[in-house]
Parts: sequence; structure tokens; C-alpha cells
Amino acid sequence: MATGMSLTLCFLTLRHKRPKAKYILWPRIDQKSCFKSMITAGFEPVVIENVLEGDELRTDLNAVKSRILELGAENILCVHSTTSCFAPRVPDRLEGLAEICAKYDIPHIVNNAYGVQSSKCMHLIQQGARRGRIDAFVQSLDKNFMVPVGGAVVAGFDDSFLEEISKMYPGRASASPSLDVLITLLSLGASGYKNLLTERKELFAYLANELKTLAAKHNERLLDTPQNPISLAMSLKNMNDKGTSAITQLGSMLFTRQVSGARVVPLGTSQTVSGHVFKGFMSHSNDYPCAYLNAASAIGIKKQDIDLFIKRLDKCLRQCRKEKPVEVVASGAPPTTDEEITELTKDLTASLHVEAEDLD
Repeated sequence: MATGMSLTLCFLTLRHKRPKAKYILWPRIDQKSCFKSMITAGFEPVVIENVLEGDELRTDLNAVKSRILELGAENILCVHSTTSCFAPRVPDRLEGLAEICAKYDIPHIVNNAYGVQSSKCMHLIQQGARRGRIDAFVQSLDKNFMVPVGGAVVAGFDDSFLEEISKMYPGRASASPSLDVLITLLSLGASGYKNLLTERKELFAYLANELKTLAAKHNERLLDTPQNPISLAMSLKNMNDKGTSAITQLGSMLFTRQVSGARVVPLGTSQTVSGHVFKGFMSHSNDYPCAYLNAASAIGIKKQDIDLFIKRLDKCLRQCRKEKPVEVVASGAPPTTDEEITELTKDLTASLHVEAEDLD
């Protein structure tokens, strides 16, 4: 199972230990599968809004304590925290949450979807377990090991609890995710995988510098989120003056130019997920001060990927700054110039050439 359903399995296992519990305390992160994993397990998520500290959105530990006292510790199944996430949200204060869970004897499940590739995220989990309580943490296979979507690793510090989670699975499961990871790790080797982790970390700094330079060029700024080791955010204040459509158009322009990892976050959007209304959806906050664009340095990224991304983002921003709106073709996407078509063709040719060399 992928990350969301693996989290659901953890919650269902805890149900047998805490039969009276009906609530899960959840510091807000605007990612649907996290929220739906709690709903699917039959529990009521209690959303803890983040607090704004500088540009960063951080865990409100006082609000967590307040809700525990209000609802009663015995009625709370667990605290469901998060490490890796889209900036400007940063990893939860795991040490503080773990200490609270230990004090009130409440289980603690961590969504560590992207975290294995980040030494900082893994350190937070280790420190949380050392200082307080962490029962299990779940990480995605495709996000950390570059394999097809559909698998996750459930880990923890108590073998007996992990065994209970394993036994909760009804029937048999596909071996494909395990086989994919085995083949990938045998192909890379320990040193190969560690080299990718080191490269990702170095390229994160390079991406931050390039994005900061580009932001200044367009009278924007790179949001200051030092606690987030994977994701970055660049403000889009100037575009926000033109309305939400201008910002979403930028996202469309990037996507049609094969930039699929970046995402734009406009202000004032609302979305209902399983009956709960999230104001400012995708920004992890009801009223974040500015619209922004996300970019991340994930495992497997190369320097040429960053250079090409910055080049295309620069073109799109320059085009969006023109007084006249960009014409939209019948499909709803901005037109692609002859120069960009040539560029995309070169990228595809280079990619096929690399794949052919790998096969040889």
C-alpha cells in the first residue's frame, strides 16, 4: 500500500489499544491523502492550525496541549504529525510533540513521506523518540527510492507494535513494491544510494541560490524557510495584484513546458475534503500573507534539471509580466513558441540518448 493507506493501517491497529478514542490531533498540512487516511480509519481529525513565524508555518504546541485537555487524553487515538512538506510549512516540532505524547500517554504516528532522503527529517524522528514518544513513522517508496508509486515503509522503535500493524493487513498483498525496491537498491548499491542523498543535499543549496537570484530579478523574494530541508517557496506578490487567474496561468504555462514538479499557490482558495472546509487550501494556512511558487530538490535531481527549470520559469515570469494577457489556445493552455518546441525536442532527444546508453 502507498503512504495514505499505510497510515490508515497504523490508526486501525491503535484502535484495539484505545477502543474509546475517536479523535486524532493533526497539525494542518494541505495534502489530501493525510487527511483522508484518518477519515477512512473512522476517526475524527482535529485540525491544529499552524502559527506563522517569520515566513515559516510552524507547529502550535500550545494549541495541541489545549485540545488534549479539552477533549481528554483517553478520547484521543494519537497525534498525527508530519516531517517533510511543501514550504513555507516546515517539519513539525517533533521533539515537542513527542514529549507531549509521552506526558499524556498518547500514541504518536509520523507521516515521513519524503523524509528518508533528508538527514534532518530522520534526525528529528530520532530526537523525538529519544526525548518522548514516537510509535511509528511511515515513508513513501517512490518518493525516497525512485520506484513506481504504490508502496511504503512502516518503521518504528517497538518491534511488537510493528508486528501488530503487519498482522492487521487482511489477506495477502502484492510483492511488486518490495521487488521494485530490491532491484533498485541492488542496482545502486549502498554507496550509490548514499551518493544520491549527498547530491540532493548539495543541489538543494544550488536551487535555493538560483531561485533567490531569479526572484530578485523579478522583484520577488525567496521565502525564508531554513527549517525545510527539501522544499523552497518564492513569493508571487506582483502577480497576485493581477488576480488569481494570473497565478494559476503561470502554473499552466510551466506544466505545458514539462515543468511538473513545481506548483503555484494562489491566495483565498477553499476546498472541501471529506466534509471539512480548508480555507487557503494548499498554503497550510487560512490566510498566508502572499501567493507563492514551490520548487523542491528531491532525490535523483541533477544540476541540469535545475538550470532548465530556472530558464523556463524565467521565461514564463517575463511573459506573465507583459501588460496584455497571454493568449490561451483552445485547450486552455498558453501557446508554445517555436524556440520552446526546439528546446523540448532537444531535451527529449538527450533523454532518449541517455536511456539508450544505460541499456548498452
